[in-house]
Amino acid sequence: MTIGIMQPYFMPYIGYFQLIKAVDRFVILDDVNFITRGWANRNQIIVNGAKHRFSIRLCRQSQNRLFNEIVIADDFHRFFETLRHSYGKAPYYTPTIEMLKSICSSATLFSDFATNAVKSICHYLSIDTEILISSQIDKDNNLRQSKRIIDICRRLNADAYINPIGGQELYDKDDFSRHNIKLKFIKPEFTPYPQINSSQFIAGLSIIDILMNCDKHQINELLNNYTLIEA
Repeated sequence: MTIGIMQPYFMPYIGYFQLIKAVDRFVILDDVNFITRGWANRNQIIVNGAKHRFSIRLCRQSQNRLFNEIVIADDFHRFFETLRHSYGKAPYYTPTIEMLKSICSSATLFSDFATNAVKSICHYLSIDTEILISSQIDKDNNLRQSKRIIDICRRLNADAYINPIGGQELYDKDDFSRHNIKLKFIKPEFTPYPQINSSQFIAGLSIIDILMNCDKHQINELLNNYTLIEA
């Protein structure tokens, strides 16, 4: 049983979904402190041929609150206007916008909102990874960092844990080995795909850009382009 664990993000980059597809069970870590000025509620798309950062407005936003205590405060009008302006002629604009409108009308709490977005995209792409919510798992909530991750893995009977490549400095192989859990890291590959609104390929954008420009088969091929590195 292979596990991936990440905090909730709204429409993150392709690496987040590569991790979901690479594991058997994916846990959304909604009961840890929110990261202010992080990427949870913002990402990048293309506007006028260049990177453009979008952001979802939140209230009660504080590093002293948990992700599942943060409330959405956005009416999404500007968000959808920006998407229409930039992607209105993209080949998969209509199904993507329909999915996003459904997502953006679905929840009040940020963690629920982001979770629903992830589940909706996985359903759209026929990704059958089981998605679990951290706050609904019986575990020791006093643990922090790698101990918390290991505790979740043990309770879910995992024998392998995959983390994004950026976590190589955070986790010690021996800590996981003591619990018979293999530690691996996933390194995404940013394979070029057609981008209707840019003459030059721009990598690492929100999954929105891929959904607008590629069909389901193409996206799944992109999601398979990664390297697993054993610790």
